[in-house]
Amino acid sequence: MKTRRKPAPILCPAALLLVAWLAGCGNPGGESRGLARGSSLAIMTWNVQLLFDGVEEGTEFREFREAAGWTRDKYLGRLNVIARAIGGMDRMPDLIALQEVESALVVEDLARALSAHRYNWTHFARIPGMSLGVGLLSRYPLEEARAHSVDLDGDAAPRPMLEARVNIPGVAPGDGSSLLLFVCHWKSKRGGADETESTRRASARIVLRRMRELAQTNPDLPVIVVGDLNVTHDEFVRGGGATMRSLMPDDPWAADFALQYVFGGDNPGAGVELQRDFIVVSHDKPPRARYFPDGVLALYSPWTVEKDGGSFFFRNAWETIDHFLLSAQLFDGVGWEFYDSRVLDVPPFVTVEGLPNGYNPRTGRGISDHLPLMLFLQLRE
Repeated sequence: MKTRRKPAPILCPAALLLVAWLAGCGNPGGESRGLARGSSLAIMTWNVQLLFDGVEEGTEFREFREAAGWTRDKYLGRLNVIARAIGGMDRMPDLIALQEVESALVVEDLARALSAHRYNWTHFARIPGMSLGVGLLSRYPLEEARAHSVDLDGDAAPRPMLEARVNIPGVAPGDGSSLLLFVCHWKSKRGGADETESTRRASARIVLRRMRELAQTNPDLPVIVVGDLNVTHDEFVRGGGATMRSLMPDDPWAADFALQYVFGGDNPGAGVELQRDFIVVSHDKPPRARYFPDGVLALYSPWTVEKDGGSFFFRNAWETIDHFLLSAQLFDGVGWEFYDSRVLDVPPFVTVEGLPNGYNPRTGRGISDHLPLMLFLQLRE
């Protein structure tokens, strides 16, 4: 059964505008198996590269229109390739976050193609008039789903962020545990990395605002930011430390730069005033912002710790633009705990050269120019 509804109103800063719509699909008759303490949870995030559904609406990219030879049959053939790739994994994901999908129909079709694995809950979000959105498939109930979007000085982010709470029941009373996901696809660097960074920072501002709200209303709820953020975990350093980024490393150089940028070098002692539109990336467990003022929020990144290399290959170099960013609640010894993360750099996701097996709409070959990421959590015994 498919339902479509507008997201609940959300208070946003004046520069931000909530303009997204959200579609959800749940199987009321679907049963979710409860988990006992010690159970694991696998989460997958994957930019599936321009997955258009074959129903022309006028917003499709040129190569995915009827005039270019794109058809419903070609779409279904590609969807089956993606479903076989996921279905052939050694450990099936319990949650699948998708980027670059055209419609709720794509998410629902993929869930049907993987029906043996019981993805009974799905959600999708897309900004009206835009080509692509983000989706989520789950074996467990999705609750309180909403979509966030951003319009900064007339520059609209092309895709929203999907927020959803995953409710995982336990076998026995007290065994269950919930977590909250932000499924993201932030603005690309088309037009210049520096020139487009302000929109990615505006997206980070939404995440920060929501996490601060949750710290007041539900401080024990684990939060995971997942998806293609179009910024590497070390973007600030790669750029020579000359531009504020939506992701900033936890080091003295970045902290001093942020203070100079925001306050002219003065330290007001209020991290929440400093951290308006950037997330500090930490490799500490639990994550912390050691070099920033008190109150600055840090999230844990597995890049360079559990994961090396990258998920996207651009100009002969690997990039870490796809992410899992984890809140401190996943390292506190209670409920869901971080266990491991990895890049799926194996066939059919990679070619014989070890590069992403990008999809070519002219030949119908390939799968995606991004590699999927996996995250593994364990329910504390």
